[in-house]
Amino acid sequence: MMTLSARWGALLLSALLVSGCSTMKGWFSIDDDEDPRQPVELQDIEETVKVKRLWSTGIGNGQGDGLYRIEPVIGGERIYAASADGEVQALERSNGRRIWSRDLEMPISGGVGLYGDNLFLGGSDGFVLRLDAATGETRWRARVTGEVLAPPQGNGRVVVAQTYDGKLHGLDFASGERLWTYDSNMPVLTIRGTSTPIFRDSMVLAGFANGKVLGFDARTGGVEWEARVAIPQGRSEIERIVDIDGTMVVVGNEVFAASYQGNLVAIEASSGRKLWERPVSSVSGVSQGFGNVYVADEDGTVFAFQRNGRGQRWSQDALGWRGLGRPVTASSYVAVPDFEGYVHLLSQVDGSFVGRFRADSKGISADMLNDGNILYVYGNGGKLQAYELSATTR
Repeated sequence: MMTLSARWGALLLSALLVSGCSTMKGWFSIDDDEDPRQPVELQDIEETVKVKRLWSTGIGNGQGDGLYRIEPVIGGERIYAASADGEVQALERSNGRRIWSRDLEMPISGGVGLYGDNLFLGGSDGFVLRLDAATGETRWRARVTGEVLAPPQGNGRVVVAQTYDGKLHGLDFASGERLWTYDSNMPVLTIRGTSTPIFRDSMVLAGFANGKVLGFDARTGGVEWEARVAIPQGRSEIERIVDIDGTMVVVGNEVFAASYQGNLVAIEASSGRKLWERPVSSVSGVSQGFGNVYVADEDGTVFAFQRNGRGQRWSQDALGWRGLGRPVTASSYVAVPDFEGYVHLLSQVDGSFVGRFRADSKGISADMLNDGNILYVYGNGGKLQAYELSATTR
C-alpha cells in the first residue's frame, strides 16, 4: 500500500508545472520510518449512526488513472455522473436505476455542471460540452485553451469553464462560441486542479492558483473585484504555492474559500471586501451548516469555524495526514472522506466521531453530495453509492 506521503510526493512531482525540474531531486526521498507525515492508524470509535447503503452502480472507470475529481450532480429526482473514459449516466436518485447512458468517446476531466435541462462537462483534451440532460445528446462542443479540471457552469446566457493553464473562459450558452477569456497569469508551480466557478446573479466568482478570488461580469468577463485569500511566502517555489483548488461556497452575500498554505476567508460577494480569515492549508474546499464553516486542513485536522467570524467552534485532529477530502454536511453530521476510501462521520455540534464506513478502497477524490440524511459517494474506482444515515436506537 502506498503511504499518503508517497502519494503526495507522486502527486506533486507529476502535477506541478515545473521550471527547472532538476531542483526537485531528493525533495521527497524521506524514509517512511522518518516521515512525520505518515497517516495515522484509525482507532476504534463508538458508533452512534446507522449507515445503510441504499444502492450502488458503476460509472465507467471512475476517476481514471489521473485521479480526477469528476463530481456527480443532483438535478431534481435524478443524479448525473461521468467517468474519465467518457461515460455519462443519468440515474434515478431514489434507487440508482439507469435512465440513460452515453459514451462520449472522449476523455473527461471536469464535470458535471447542471443548469435547467443542460449538463456541462470538460475534457482533458481541451473541450467543453453542453448535453441535453433528458437524453444525453450533445448540443454543442467548444474548444478552450487547456484541460478542464472542474465542472463548467452555466446561467442560461453564458457557460464558464476554468482551464488548468490559469484561464477562465466565457462561452455563449446557445452556441458555445467564445465570448471572453481572462488570464490569471499562472505561478511557476501549481498543484494540479482548479476550483469550480460559481454564478451569483450577473456575476461569476472564481478562485485561482495565485491565491485570489475574483468576481467577474458574466456577460463581458470584466473584473468587478478581486480578493486576496493567501499571499505567497517562502524562499522556494514550493513554499510559495497558494492554490485555490477546492470547492468554494456562497451563502447569501458571503463567499467562503480556502487555499493551500494560506487561509480560510469569508468575502462579501457583492464587493469583494474581506470579512474575516483564519490560517488553514486546504486543497479540498469548504462547506457550511449549523452556522459553521467546515474545512479539512492538509495535516488531517477538521475545523468548524463560526460563520459570523467569531472564532473556532471545534476541531478534530485524530485523522492526521489521511489525505482528507472536502467535509460535507448530511443531516446533523459532517462526513469527511480519506485517501483509503473511509468516510468519517462527525457531529456538527462538537466534532466528535459518531460513525465510519468504507466506500471505496481506491479512495474518494470527488466531492460527496448530500440530500437531507442521504449521502452520495462517488469513489475513484467508479462506484456511485447512496447511503442513508440515521441515529441508532438504544
